Amino acid sequence: MRIGLTGGATTVDKIVAQAQQAEADGFSALWYASAVAGDPLVAMAIAGRATSSIELGTAVLQTYPCHPLLQANRVAAASNAMGRPGLTLGVGASHESVVRGVLGLPYEHPVANAEEYLRIVTALLRGEDVDLDGKHWSVHTHGRVVTVDHSVPVLVAALGPRMVHVAGTHTDGVVLWMASAKAIEKRIGPTLFATAAAAGRPSPRIVAGLPVAVHPDLSEAREAVAATAGGYEDEANYRRIIDEGGGSSAADLAIVGDEEEVRAGLQRLIDVGVTDVWAQPVAVGADRDDRRVSLQRTRALLSQLTRE
Repeated sequence: MRIGLTGGATTVDKIVAQAQQAEADGFSALWYASAVAGDPLVAMAIAGRATSSIELGTAVLQTYPCHPLLQANRVAAASNAMGRPGLTLGVGASHESVVRGVLGLPYEHPVANAEEYLRIVTALLRGEDVDLDGKHWSVHTHGRVVTVDHSVPVLVAALGPRMVHVAGTHTDGVVLWMASAKAIEKRIGPTLFATAAAAGRPSPRIVAGLPVAVHPDLSEAREAVAATAGGYEDEANYRRIIDEGGGSSAADLAIVGDEEEVRAGLQRLIDVGVTDVWAQPVAVGADRDDRRVSLQRTRALLSQLTRE
């Protein structure tokens, strides 16, 4: 079972140490949010040089605030600095509350915008020049493309059917957050695999991210998840995927329970077509010692499953 963890720490040194430990423990990947270290790419490049095989991916970098040529060249530079294969670009259109509310940018037609963006970025990462005046993005590279030493897979944060169609048509798959096995089986997987096949692309990856906690008290575990995963229900895309996944809140979708219950929940993801589990261990307990033990149990089980 390919299992990755949420990446990120307060300093670059700690990010490097985290990557080294995750690799030593057998984890397949670390997934970094756009805010890690202010911009995760530099820290990922340094961590990549200090490791040999673990995948380091963004989950996700935003499309709207970064021109596709700049994005592709930043990613190429980080990948080349790593000096080995293993960097994966996860991108997404983010949410109107962030793009318009925080950044002050327009947020019209996010799916069409993302499709044009991905067509450009994937071509650039293949080393192609692009000469395009599009509806949403224009680029005339004229040799300004940074050559990538190792191929960089591209994944999309796609929760709605139209964005899943874009991912299957143009990229290597999807990187999901808060999508349960039920939602993947009924909503995401069929569209993704059908569109990839129609486009003549290889079978796509599904990276599924969910909170995970090994703890015998399910109510306490879900309360801990709720305390760390608040706000997702307020975003339209997350609200829909939570509803379709059979939950009323993010905590309802977390994989929690004793070791056998968590193992079964993770296996269910694999059974519906998930290729990579992205686990975010959640500390559960009334005090620091309890939370530490909970995290140790969760990480020990996840590490064991990666080696089986």
